[in-house]
Amino acid sequence: MARSSRTPKPFFDDKNRAFWLLQSAGWLGYFLLRSLGGVANNMGLLFIVPTALATATGYSLTLLMGAAFRKLITARPFWTWSISIALLLISSAAFSTIEVWANATFYHPGTPPEGAQFLGAILLDFAVLGAWSALYYAINFYLKLELQADQLQRLEGQASAAQLAMLRYQLNPHFLFNTLNSISTLVLLRQTDRANLMLSRLSGFLRYTLVNEPTAQVTLAQEVETLKLYLEIEKMRFEDRLRPRFDIEPAAAGTRLPSLLLQPLVENAIKYAVTPQEEGAEIAVSARLIGDRVQISVTDTGPGLNETQPRTTYSTGVGLANIRDRLTQAYGSRQRFEAQPGAAGGFAVTIEVPYETEPKETA
Repeated sequence: MARSSRTPKPFFDDKNRAFWLLQSAGWLGYFLLRSLGGVANNMGLLFIVPTALATATGYSLTLLMGAAFRKLITARPFWTWSISIALLLISSAAFSTIEVWANATFYHPGTPPEGAQFLGAILLDFAVLGAWSALYYAINFYLKLELQADQLQRLEGQASAAQLAMLRYQLNPHFLFNTLNSISTLVLLRQTDRANLMLSRLSGFLRYTLVNEPTAQVTLAQEVETLKLYLEIEKMRFEDRLRPRFDIEPAAAGTRLPSLLLQPLVENAIKYAVTPQEEGAEIAVSARLIGDRVQISVTDTGPGLNETQPRTTYSTGVGLANIRDRLTQAYGSRQRFEAQPGAAGGFAVTIEVPYETEPKETA
């Protein structure tokens, strides 16, 4: 028999239902305890009758108190506590009066209580109603804090999504400008076939960037296919000077990443490794699964770091810091980002993220 996958709703998801369940269960417990206590003290089964009257009184009084507390809970603290304490005292006096009268009617019918005798049970009744009031306010303040926490979490999620969108929207202008400039040059040189091919590849790449949400995640395999499409466009500009190489372990290909996370790293390598060298450079993208983490590297055989061309920014004003920020937004402290000279020269960027195959929900 298949188990139901339906997630049970939180108890306080329906506040009205939760109130009536707690109210009824609490006063039923009060009735049973008082009845058992009376029977244990040899007061006979007749004690159940005045206890039932007292329970009905307490049940009714707390309903009236609850209606007042619902309005008082949003008032200023001074009025909330002042009026609540006054209502508690008045309700305790009424509760005690009815309880003492009920007991006297059934056990001493000839001598009804008078004056202050009606307050004989006020201490016990004050404690019961005081506990009910404290529990009512405690639960409602807790629910209020929970609501505020949920709202804060949603706002933080929306802010994080907005920041991720802003970071990704910064990635394309530099690449788009160069590509359109190259297409314009091909048109002027009447190389229409190459211009059409470049336009076709550019439209495919832009279709991918526009269809995917800025905060979406894709598999590493999808990200690599997008990189290959991007490099095909760039290879038309640089021809044999641009030599890409991919080494992706099949076990790591299913992990999910923020879309277009690696593209600016490859663009960075083209700008600083391929462009300044007459012979161009090789750009290698590799990924491997290490335990429950995926390590991704983007390396090149360019001139590496130097003071005149530091690899920290693009001409558009974004760069490695952009990738670092996107990783922080997506993974927090569970990611690692390193940019340093390559072991055999050139430049190397290493990213390490958790191996996750399920897409994250975005706010």
